[in-house]
Amino acid sequence: MPTMTHPPVIRVPGAGRTIGVVGDLYRFLATGAETAGRYAFFEAVVLPGGGPPPHIHSREEEGFLVVEGEVVFYLVNERIVAGPGTYLNMPIGSQHHFKNESNQPVRMLILVAPAGLEEFFFEVGQAVPEGAAMPPPPGPAEIEKLLATAPKYGLEILLP
Repeated sequence: MPTMTHPPVIRVPGAGRTIGVVGDLYRFLATGAETAGRYAFFEAVVLPGGGPPPHIHSREEEGFLVVEGEVVFYLVNERIVAGPGTYLNMPIGSQHHFKNESNQPVRMLILVAPAGLEEFFFEVGQAVPEGAAMPPPPGPAEIEKLLATAPKYGLEILLP
């Protein structure tokens, strides 16, 4: 019988380290520290107009499951409107971003493998209480910190 590499992770609804990053809200359900670095899993709440700029990951695959609302994903020049139940996977090296172009919040589940990207969120974001429904508003200092810190985590942010 194989031995466990780490203890099980159990989160009750609303629990998990919660971070506001440039106007979006992320609740971490499992981190690399809890999964022996294999993956990180988190929930994202993206308000109308929210979402990251175009970017490329050099270290991890990123999978998205839209749970509530409608979000638009951009894969280089392809535009994909994704509603509840839509799953998208972004391979390492793929240029992508998403934007909430609707007037309602979007909720997604995001898996990154291997883990590590969550540390970027922890470093650049603002901690908010567990169960928070709204992220803090983004400021210029937070955006500057995000851009300066991204290369440390293998992220290339593509600004216009």
